[in-house]
Amino acid sequence: RELTAICYQHSTTLLCLKRSARYFPIIEKILKEEGVPEDIKYLCVTESSLSNAISSAKAVGFWQFIEATAKQYELTVTEEVDERYHVEKATRAACKYLKNGKQQLGTWSLAAAGYNMGSGGVSKSMSNQSQSQYWDIYFNPETARYVYRILAYKLIFENPTLYNVRLNECDKYKPIPCKDIEVTCSVSNWYTFCQENGMTYKELKTFNPWIRSSKLTVPAGKTYIIKKPVKQK
Repeated sequence: RELTAICYQHSTTLLCLKRSARYFPIIEKILKEEGVPEDIKYLCVTESSLSNAISSAKAVGFWQFIEATAKQYELTVTEEVDERYHVEKATRAACKYLKNGKQQLGTWSLAAAGYNMGSGGVSKSMSNQSQSQYWDIYFNPETARYVYRILAYKLIFENPTLYNVRLNECDKYKPIPCKDIEVTCSVSNWYTFCQENGMTYKELKTFNPWIRSSKLTVPAGKTYIIKKPVKQK
């Protein structure tokens, strides 16, 4: 069912494949550093199609954190900054969440199910049904499909032509080189900041979507990193 659904959602599946060339290298590096299986990157595809999506439940970003959980995992969420939109920081937070789930529930498949319905709900289902494996537990329809959807994305991404999904390598979205600008003092006006640093406000917002206001308050000792695209010759 999941393979069929993904294969025939042509526009969404092709967009995910295009985006994967740009974002998988970032995500894979962090997963490796955090000791999380690389295949968890397909959970991110399942959650957001590799985009800063906003769900009807107000879950935000590539990893779809609601505000309370984001703060629990040390992501800043204010009127000026929302790190749920920060791919690197949100990926680290997701790794912590999933490692906690793995420790509590026993397997990565159950940890993934917990990402969907909450670890408490998975633990209760395991206890009520006296089962210890995702595949043997009766879940609500969404969670019952969730891990299979992750596996379906893995199969299709690793061998797209087998599933009649065709995309030329040159059509994928390549990583865009950026340089880092350290910001250690408050920014009273991002428009002026952009002019002083040789970038457009559009570039600022595109490459730093976690910026949610026209200004930034920087507490003492805090440093923010702004990504500025490197002009291609």
